[in-house]
Amino acid sequence: MEPTDSLTPTKPAAIAESAAAAKPTKPAAIAEPSKPTEPGKPTKPAEPTKPAAVAKPSKSSAAAAPSKPVAASKPAKPSKPAKPESRLAMVRRARRINRELAEVYPYAHPELDFRNPFELLVATVLSAQTTDLRVNQTTPALFAKYPTPEDLAAAVPEEVEELIRPTGFFRAKTKSIMGLAAALRDDFGGEVPGRLEDLVKLPGVGRKTAFVVLGNAFGVPGITVDTHFMRLARRWRWTESDDPVKIEAEVATIFPKSEWTMLSHRVIFHGRRICHARKPACGACPITHLCPSYGEGETDPEKARKLLKYEMGGFPGQRLNPPPGFPGRPAPPLGGGA
Repeated sequence: MEPTDSLTPTKPAAIAESAAAAKPTKPAAIAEPSKPTEPGKPTKPAEPTKPAAVAKPSKSSAAAAPSKPVAASKPAKPSKPAKPESRLAMVRRARRINRELAEVYPYAHPELDFRNPFELLVATVLSAQTTDLRVNQTTPALFAKYPTPEDLAAAVPEEVEELIRPTGFFRAKTKSIMGLAAALRDDFGGEVPGRLEDLVKLPGVGRKTAFVVLGNAFGVPGITVDTHFMRLARRWRWTESDDPVKIEAEVATIFPKSEWTMLSHRVIFHGRRICHARKPACGACPITHLCPSYGEGETDPEKARKLLKYEMGGFPGQRLNPPPGFPGRPAPPLGGGA
């Protein structure tokens, strides 16, 4: 009986085991979602391949996704402004710059002290390779001793050299100003001529100096292409030339003749005060919206304000005797400190 009892319990256990074994297989059969693969009769898994065909829309979406980077690269095609702007657009932008600079610098003026055309002519020749401030600090003693072309032409060169030594290159400059004084005495009756072709014949006088004199002593319009004007004209894309004569000719076609003299003052003022050669104060510039070179200098407003010069930075101007309406302080005399 005991053996049969041991057999009978084993049979239900075997049955249970087989049932249990069968039941796991049924979950395996429940895993017969693979049976959809069986009934899927490989063709119905082909319908999962239709989701693969639905992945074909994903191919189109994948194609759309790359096209979005293409669209993203199109925003990079605001490099299209990097394409050369039209001549008309450049002229309009240039004239707007001039108008806005007129509002920023309504007091723009020649920054050399002078009382007559002769003093302006001599001061302009002396301003080569130095600042207008240094010239203004030097010329009072020079003109006190030699007030006319005749006086300067008859001077002792060594005495003139000593007077203008602070301006640098004093020997070459002495030769120039004494030479032009003699030419004025001998060829023009001691008077400064009011024509470009006559002025450029004088020793040490080129087109830039001639236009300074013509525009500010005679009211004859002219474009003064100094280093500041050349730098800004290129930064603003008015020209690509490095030649002052070519720059003068190109800029002359952009602006009406009546604007030439004051345009020169405004551009030079802006170059000296804000748009410097090495560290332009871009963050403090009032015409950044018109400048294709914005970002060449300091763009942080606080840091840029520290770069401002002369009256824009709260410092004295360059003239010892500034004209009425100048908002800054007069420059100190020679040896008076800055």
